[in-house]
Amino acid sequence: MKTLNKKTFRLLPLTLALLFLASGCGANSTAESGAGGAAQTGGATAAASAAAAGPASSAGTDYPNRPIEYVVPFSAGGGVDLVARTVAEGLSKEWGQPIEIVNKPGAGGATGAQYALKQAANDGYTVLADNVASTTMLQAGSASAPVLLSDHEFAARVVTDAPVFVVAADAPWKDFREFSEWAKANPEKLTWTSVGPAGFSTFAVAEWLKAIGADFSKTRMIATKGASESLPLVAGGNAVLAVHTVNETSTLVKAGKLKVLAVLSPERSPYYPDVPTTAEQGVKDLSVSWWTGMSFPKGTPQEIVKKWADGVAKLAQDPDFVAKLKQLQVDPNVLTGQEFTDFVNKEAEYYTGLATETGIRK
Repeated sequence: MKTLNKKTFRLLPLTLALLFLASGCGANSTAESGAGGAAQTGGATAAASAAAAGPASSAGTDYPNRPIEYVVPFSAGGGVDLVARTVAEGLSKEWGQPIEIVNKPGAGGATGAQYALKQAANDGYTVLADNVASTTMLQAGSASAPVLLSDHEFAARVVTDAPVFVVAADAPWKDFREFSEWAKANPEKLTWTSVGPAGFSTFAVAEWLKAIGADFSKTRMIATKGASESLPLVAGGNAVLAVHTVNETSTLVKAGKLKVLAVLSPERSPYYPDVPTTAEQGVKDLSVSWWTGMSFPKGTPQEIVKKWADGVAKLAQDPDFVAKLKQLQVDPNVLTGQEFTDFVNKEAEYYTGLATETGIRK
């Protein structure tokens, strides 16, 4: 028993030391575990915050990092399509990413506009090749338009162009004055082409007929998907009149298939210098004009919208880009930012009044 007690006393210091070390290690382990957990929690929170902030902060700097879909709401070969392809080529070279043209014609531009503005994501990778027909005229022409100005983030207007009144090359009228007199006397015989009841040509025809005192309601529209379908109908005698742009009509005019009766602009077109304006031929106060540009779905990051606006403004200073537009017989007439938005709003107000007065608006 005494031997056992001596051994116990000899082992006691060692036992106490081991207990102390174990206690200390346990405390340190607990503290380190708690600190490590806090560090992991803080790191996870920071990572989550960074992930949440990442796309917004990098939207402008990283864009574009993959192909972009550029939606044209009209058929290939028309003015909107050709200008969009020219812009796409220029910005694709500038940004190093493909910009792919996708034609989605139908419903006077509404089909493509709905797809680009209401069905696609607002991440900047779907762009609408906007046009007067798919914006201001679309909203003005219907009390229940499927796409409104409020659905757009307007980026830039690229070009404007003058409407021209064309008939078949062998049509009997020698000029616009004579044609206007015939239309006033025979509105029921006047057929004209348009992409829809609220299309660009519809507004041009309605404004003209109002100015000469003809009955718009007695005339007849022939619906088409755009100039590439419309103009051959007129050239072939299947419609009396088409109103399209200088750019869109030039090929068939040069080929001797169409006759230009008048240009709707304050001055004669440099591309049709021998064709008098509507005002020169006695029909004054016509103001319908054509333009094309681009817009995005609401909520698209402003850095991306601005990148397109700045890109277009830069292209307009590039001699090669301007030369390519001149080959299409159009010239750059750029508006960006708030100026473009103000222009669109003012235009919509005028067209709504015209549509209401002439019966276009339903």
